Amino acid sequence: MATIFVFTNKCPETIYPGVLTSPGKPAFPTSGFALPPGPDAAFPSVPAGWSGRIWARYHCATDAATGSFGCASGDCGTGRVDCGAGGQAPSTLAEFTLSAHDGKDFYDISNVDGFNVPLQTLYNKQIVPAGAGCATVTCGADIVRECPPDLEVKAPDGARVGCKSGCLAFNTDELCCRGAYGTPDRCRPSGYSQFFKQRCPQAYSYAYDDGSSTFTCPTGADYQIVFCP
Repeated sequence: MATIFVFTNKCPETIYPGVLTSPGKPAFPTSGFALPPGPDAAFPSVPAGWSGRIWARYHCATDAATGSFGCASGDCGTGRVDCGAGGQAPSTLAEFTLSAHDGKDFYDISNVDGFNVPLQTLYNKQIVPAGAGCATVTCGADIVRECPPDLEVKAPDGARVGCKSGCLAFNTDELCCRGAYGTPDRCRPSGYSQFFKQRCPQAYSYAYDDGSSTFTCPTGADYQIVFCP
């Protein structure tokens, strides 16, 4: 059964959603496209079993001399509007695994590698039975505006376009939950991850933040991704 994904841009500028499909999974209908503010973009044939991530690219332009397309935030490095690769961190991620097991889809919003735009995931309440346990997941804070100086990312023109996680900024085993800290009992929330968690309680703030940040919905639900809700 195919799933419908609808994308909505409430940001003040055109963004370019990127989509990366997990290895070995059926492909999403697009890997990247332009999404101006206002009209929705719908993809009605996302295959069962799709798994991957969605993020926003913004502050984008095409170089007049080379014709290469690029973005100051979330760029996927292809030089084109379509991606075919992951986005450059920091990016707010919407992550999905459709038809995972027990007849459920799994989804989340992640700030594990940082944040670039507010994001919301909604499910289609008209086709999901009451009591199914689905949830609207929102990371609506303007974390870029509040970002500490040691985590902020700026575009070449000086505009602030992202906020790194502690792991991305400092690359230590403790902050990245690896090495001796690679288990849930050893890797605990840091002051940096708590900065994100306080502003987006539903979103992943570090690798083992599963308890408050993983959501499920019955397989067959349709989804809407809203940028800058």
